[in-house]
Amino acid sequence: MKRRTFLKGISTATAGAIILPTIVPSSVFGKNAPSNKIQIGQIGCGRIARDHDMASTLRFDQARIIAVCDVDSNRMADGKKLVEDYYAQKTDSNHAMDVKMYENYQEMLLNKDIDAVIISTPDHWHAQQAVEAALAGKDIYLQKPNSLTIAEGRLMSDVVKKQGVILQVGTQQRSDSQFRVAAELVRNGRIGKIHTVKIGLPGDPSGPVFEKMSIPSNLNFDMWLGSTPLLDYTEQLVHPQNGYGRPGWLRHENYGAGMITGWGQHHYDSAAWGMDTELTGPVSVQAVAQFPKSGSWNVHGDFMVKHEYENGINVYTSGGFPNGIRYEGTEGWIFVTRGAYRATASDPIPEGATKALDASDPRILESTIGENETHLYVSNNQHGNWLDCIKSRQQPISPVEIGHRACSVCLISHIAMKIPGLLKWDPVAERFLDNDLANSMLSKPQRFPYGTEYIKM
Repeated sequence: MKRRTFLKGISTATAGAIILPTIVPSSVFGKNAPSNKIQIGQIGCGRIARDHDMASTLRFDQARIIAVCDVDSNRMADGKKLVEDYYAQKTDSNHAMDVKMYENYQEMLLNKDIDAVIISTPDHWHAQQAVEAALAGKDIYLQKPNSLTIAEGRLMSDVVKKQGVILQVGTQQRSDSQFRVAAELVRNGRIGKIHTVKIGLPGDPSGPVFEKMSIPSNLNFDMWLGSTPLLDYTEQLVHPQNGYGRPGWLRHENYGAGMITGWGQHHYDSAAWGMDTELTGPVSVQAVAQFPKSGSWNVHGDFMVKHEYENGINVYTSGGFPNGIRYEGTEGWIFVTRGAYRATASDPIPEGATKALDASDPRILESTIGENETHLYVSNNQHGNWLDCIKSRQQPISPVEIGHRACSVCLISHIAMKIPGLLKWDPVAERFLDNDLANSMLSKPQRFPYGTEYIKM
């Protein structure tokens, strides 16, 4: 059977399964899952999955990773071994777990024993996999950015809400206490009326032209490309074949928009928490950026973006600011960053470079939030909060719509980097005003049979 014929069959089977009414998987409540554990399938077994998503999830006894999926069979086997070794060590038994492997995530979604999936794939796959997982009734942990286009992000948010599944976005700064404390202090007026936010976000360096290489036998490169245009294979535009260093796809616009989405969604999400703009967006955007003039890597380098919000707040983003978020008000400022924390060893930030939380006056940080003041959602672990919400069916700390809105700020910033001048944005209609060129960039062509356009609803 040809691979595309097989994929089409799987898609059809998935579509047939999704016309049923939305239900909570019975295994969540213990009918099928041993010891009342949430049974999880891991989609993507690369750097962020190994160092962060699987590592963070395995520590919770209420969850069991029972399946892994990757289009690179070597990485898939490594993922299986990582999980099985963890459970073997924990139980002192070499037969504690037999983790099932899938090259095709759509086949994994048909497994009724799986309650939830973690999506840790390259950015260009996030939206399609999240939509299909929601349609299959699976709860979802989704690495950011939500999507590579506004159109995909809106579809994902609508489908997730309609299906009633629990989706947690991997904007884990919300589970770092200093970001919540900073947002609460700002929301409760400790620096007066906020008027400016400055966000530090680096660009990516350019590189040489990478020569065409033979596709490794362990990689299904066509499926890895997914909905993006066909390109010749070169390891530096995919991921390392040896080790789990920072992959080259992060620096190509087919697969991601660069640091504006790579880290931008983290910081825009956190900033919106403090500005009380989580469910809206700016009303204008203007940007300048440097792009490589040669070489295979083509994402932005140094840049500056300005957003204006209806409430009068101006947000400036640039690599010239310290990496983090600085809220400025009429009575002082607060700066918050990750400090020494890294999600993976290759995160591009100097460890321990700045204080995690700082202010113009130390007394601001000592302030107590009163009983009748604004108290924000408390989570001590992003993955743990997701698992708790799968059982409670309450919304997690980083739900899909808030994630979509933060991602949208990144995406319209990237569009503004390509179009000179001020762009006016309608955050309700999610359209630019009087700019057909900008609106044409709210979606991208998709290569059949991959992409959200070809999902059978």
